[in-house]
Amino acid sequence: MEIPNSTLADISSSCSRRSIKGQSSIMARYIFYILPLVKKHLGRWKQAARQCQSSELRLQALLSIKHKDFHCQGGAVFALAADSRREELTALIVAYQTICDYLDNLCDRAGCTEGRAFQQLHRALIVALSPGKAHEDYYQYYPYKNDGGYLQQLVEECQHWVQQMPSWSLVEKESLQLVNLYSNLQVYKHLMTDIREEQLKEWIMSEAKSYPDLYWQEFAAACGSTLALFALMALAASEDLSAEEVKSSLNAYFPWICSLHILLDYYIDRQEDLEGGDLNFTFYYTDREEILERLKLLVRQSHRCASKLSNSALAKTIVEGLLALYLSDPKVKQQAFQQSASELLAESGPPAFRTYQLCKVVRKFL
Repeated sequence: MEIPNSTLADISSSCSRRSIKGQSSIMARYIFYILPLVKKHLGRWKQAARQCQSSELRLQALLSIKHKDFHCQGGAVFALAADSRREELTALIVAYQTICDYLDNLCDRAGCTEGRAFQQLHRALIVALSPGKAHEDYYQYYPYKNDGGYLQQLVEECQHWVQQMPSWSLVEKESLQLVNLYSNLQVYKHLMTDIREEQLKEWIMSEAKSYPDLYWQEFAAACGSTLALFALMALAASEDLSAEEVKSSLNAYFPWICSLHILLDYYIDRQEDLEGGDLNFTFYYTDREEILERLKLLVRQSHRCASKLSNSALAKTIVEGLLALYLSDPKVKQQAFQQSASELLAESGPPAFRTYQLCKVVRKFL
């Protein structure tokens, strides 16, 4: 359902009254400019998904767009950082996130638990960020194969737009490192239940040695977020990027903001994951009190790192937006998490609460 024009006008007026600068301006531009672009591109990919010849692949492609479109909507906020290349960056982020969501469904929903099948599927994410690299047989070990070229089209779209980014060479190495972490996490977390936890922990312990302040599940959560990658994509759109900017941005988003992102997602999904027997990183805390204290720590660390970035207003808006998005979800009330939500919003500060109120209004029309 569309948000009525009267509601959009109220939102716009509210943003204007709070001075059209900084974070208020970011929210206004995001709502009125970026979200319509995301909708347009998702519409294109929905049409392409309908061409999948395998009924199972077609189903999973369409379901991933229908139920996970908010991933693209959230990721596309980074396009605001690219004044002259917003449309190109939005197209890139939507295509890349659509691959992630599609592959997640293939690993999670189609009855396959074969590790090498998941690993081969996720090669698409590497090729997508490697302009000129030839396609591989992504479905080589997967039971369903004929997607009518859907995955290849998504990969080629990413390759095309990556090639247009003037500073891609400065972020390519770090981007591929993030993709490898993401892909490996996806492989381990979707293995058969009797082996996944042990293998996942063993892998995480080998990767997280440089982050002694994080619990293993917090580092694992960070690996599952695409926010750091999208931040690097936004930097790549700049003509005069420095190596120092790349380093500071990566250190802010990974692991802190990325970990907060995914743990909030898991936090509101606790009940349904418990009922479904699904892996949930919040299950590895002692109790709800410990979860809350660690989330507060991640909020503080995320803000501290965000404040050091040259585009600190956008980074802080993203932190506040994560809290607002997840804590305004009806699942919070269903699980009686309102007090925890209030404490987390308070930890972030008044702007997070204002964004939370905005999210609650928008949710009424979705």
